[in-house]
Amino acid sequence: MIELEIQGLSENREGLLIEVGRLVMASGFTLQRQRLQQDHHGILLTMVVRGPPRKKRTLEAALDACDRFISVKVFPFVEGEPNPHFAASPKRVGSAAVVPPAVAVASTAAVHAATPMAEDRIRNVEPVAASAPEPPREPPAEPEFEFILPTPRASAPAPAPVVTTPFVELVPLEPDAAAVEKALRELEYDYPQIVPQLLALAHSVAAGARESSLALAGQRAGAWVFAREYALDDGLDLREAIEHIGTPALRALVEVDQQGAQLHIRDSPLCTEDGHSGCSFFSGFLEGLLGPAIAPGGLSIFPVCCRSYGADECVLAISD
Repeated sequence: MIELEIQGLSENREGLLIEVGRLVMASGFTLQRQRLQQDHHGILLTMVVRGPPRKKRTLEAALDACDRFISVKVFPFVEGEPNPHFAASPKRVGSAAVVPPAVAVASTAAVHAATPMAEDRIRNVEPVAASAPEPPREPPAEPEFEFILPTPRASAPAPAPVVTTPFVELVPLEPDAAAVEKALRELEYDYPQIVPQLLALAHSVAAGARESSLALAGQRAGAWVFAREYALDDGLDLREAIEHIGTPALRALVEVDQQGAQLHIRDSPLCTEDGHSGCSFFSGFLEGLLGPAIAPGGLSIFPVCCRSYGADECVLAISD
């Protein structure tokens, strides 16, 4: 498997992550993380994806054919070595005006060229008969001038440099089982109003254990909901399980819309705009909820995009 970094420039951000995420999945790659950033040139998209080496050309062709991009490039991704975005506005550096050498040479040549002509005119002037010298006259008194100094203008403030925030990769940690147990100890009484407990859980554990702890909490909550409400609904195929179990159960927590095998979550209270995603809870919730209901087979839940990274909504793609 290889990891690639996709850098693209687009005119607008609406639906951009969803559309590019679908191209990535269709090309055989999985999304590791993504970022949207506003720039003077437009919207800067950065994605890190993972997939088989033989699919690289397929991915590049799909991205080149995407009408959403003004320009797009694909680079090999190396952990710990962030690449500056190719379309980001560069920092402005002031520079003194320099006279090009060619202009200086041309000016010197013009002076030399004009000198012979002036000498010729001096030679061709006829001598004027000498006349009696006039007595010297006193020059008229010149008026005194009052010099008015111009008011200095305030210099324009220097433009703020464009700073690109690099990726900060957290070391993933095991879930904090004790913290999860504490957050869900009153689940049977609190459900479905459990968002405050989940937010408290996300802030109480170490940063590296945030996603894994939310995923564990989701698995336990999903299994509990299945045992309480859907225990008789087993042996379903994936599409039936999403439609009859997954979507109704999620609607008790958030506003969700089903589009085929994708669930679009609007205004997720667990996914803030500071890059802290809570989609791992919803993925774990669906695993615990749908796993016992689906006929024998695996269940894979892939986060296509997240509101915390600038997307308009959170999208989870489910496959078996």
